[in-house]
Amino acid sequence: MFLAVRFSHAGFGLLLGLTCCATLPAFADTDSNLLTRDTLTGDWGGLRHQMDQDGIKFTGDYSGETAYNADGGLHRSARYSQNIKLGAQFDLSKLYGVDNAGKIQLTINDRRGNSASEDLVGNRLPIQENYGGLYTRLTELSYERSLFTKAFNVKLGYMAMGNDLGGLDSGILCNFMNAGFCGHPLDMSGGSGWTNYPNAHLGVRVKYDLSSSWQLRVAAFNVDPESNGNSSRAWHLGPKHTTGTVVPIELVYKHAGELPGEYKVGYYYDSSNVQRIGSDKDVSGRGGHYLLIDQAVWSSQSSEGRSLHAFGQYSAASEAASPFSKWYGTGVVLYKPFEGRPRDTVALGYGRAVPNPRSRDVQEDAAQANGTTFPNLESAEQLVELGYGYQATPWLTLRPNVQYIIEPGAFSGQDIDNALVLGLQVKATL
Repeated sequence: MFLAVRFSHAGFGLLLGLTCCATLPAFADTDSNLLTRDTLTGDWGGLRHQMDQDGIKFTGDYSGETAYNADGGLHRSARYSQNIKLGAQFDLSKLYGVDNAGKIQLTINDRRGNSASEDLVGNRLPIQENYGGLYTRLTELSYERSLFTKAFNVKLGYMAMGNDLGGLDSGILCNFMNAGFCGHPLDMSGGSGWTNYPNAHLGVRVKYDLSSSWQLRVAAFNVDPESNGNSSRAWHLGPKHTTGTVVPIELVYKHAGELPGEYKVGYYYDSSNVQRIGSDKDVSGRGGHYLLIDQAVWSSQSSEGRSLHAFGQYSAASEAASPFSKWYGTGVVLYKPFEGRPRDTVALGYGRAVPNPRSRDVQEDAAQANGTTFPNLESAEQLVELGYGYQATPWLTLRPNVQYIIEPGAFSGQDIDNALVLGLQVKATL
């Protein structure tokens, strides 16, 4: 399964590699139809279902993202990147017959490919959300259970803090391919010790249900910048060089009904001492805050499942040490756009990433020192993305998309033409 996907590099090669995976005798499920079953590799002749019943659940997914720069940017060409995630969850209550024994999560991740942003466009917001950290690594080894009451949940171990905080639980943002949308506002990880998948650190996360609609989340994670993206630390749970602790706190409100919604407001603080931008002095501590919204604004009375959701993102980071000053994102997602396509989506989003004025001053001073002219740039890199999520089978999603990058050189201080990028994202549940 792993090799068949890993060495497929684009387009039909990806689909061919995925199809070949389904015929491997070790994993094939000859009792179900490839086009109708829930996962690519099926139920393994009943073994997968039986193990899940016994307390061991296997998961896996593949994503491949191809981006072609059709106009502007640096070069006209295409780049491909991929991510493979394999995991196992051990339900200790089922395994040992003990009530509320908790769960252990083990996840391994592998990334390969090349970056369209770095090679073709020169922008800061990654066009392919699955690019970065191109090696095999351990991404989670955690233990989770409820304490005292079902309303109080604790998870601790080695994990990415962004899996539990800072993003919308509804998954609405994963209808986009650009990392500016998919996941979390990038100024969190760009300006503090906040880490998003697949970067993981030692930490603890607590969730407490205040009511059926309100929840409080608090966490504390070790900050270890030298381990991020470092292949030599791929299997090391302990930190290499701890600089501090990042503590996020998040209040979540969710309401059900005909027009459901999700609202999050959060604050985080990193105790690390880092160099102040434009100075040789350190700043003690970095912080930021954010607001995330996913709200259904329309629901069809005649077609169940057809609805329109609007989302919003706002995030601000410490200007003393973050290359990002602010991030704004907004857009809409239409679920079930056609009567015969109940699991398809149409997504349109706009994002604006504002560089730190301190960083711009440093770039201007460097240009003057070199006797060059600093380009007259806009105040932010902006992104527009339009995509269609086509649910080809229950386990396979194809997402063609168009991205328009405005002022790609806003963060690097380069005069780069606006770029038009055509993309295709392939997602498969293994």
